[in-house]
Amino acid sequence: MVIKRVAVLKLAVFQMVLMAIFGVLIALMFMMFGAMIGSFGGHASAIGGAVGIAALVIFPILYGVIGFIAGAVGGVLYNFVASMVGGIEIEVDQATP
Repeated sequence: MVIKRVAVLKLAVFQMVLMAIFGVLIALMFMMFGAMIGSFGGHASAIGGAVGIAALVIFPILYGVIGFIAGAVGGVLYNFVASMVGGIEIEVDQATP
């Protein structure tokens, strides 16, 4: 079986969702570190919490947009290169019921 072409829009949407999930995970880490900074007290506590909440909103959107663009560019490049070299050959095993 040879993958000769990929659907660019499907790949871009897949990459967008995957990267948005990573954005949420990274934002949660920022929130965790913000809470740790906030435990020291003072002005840092307000700043740490605000940065974590802003990251939870901004990072998934930013990562999703970048993922969509990267997926679209990657799909177009794959289709271009696959048209010249013939694509990627994979071997699959038919499962027997």
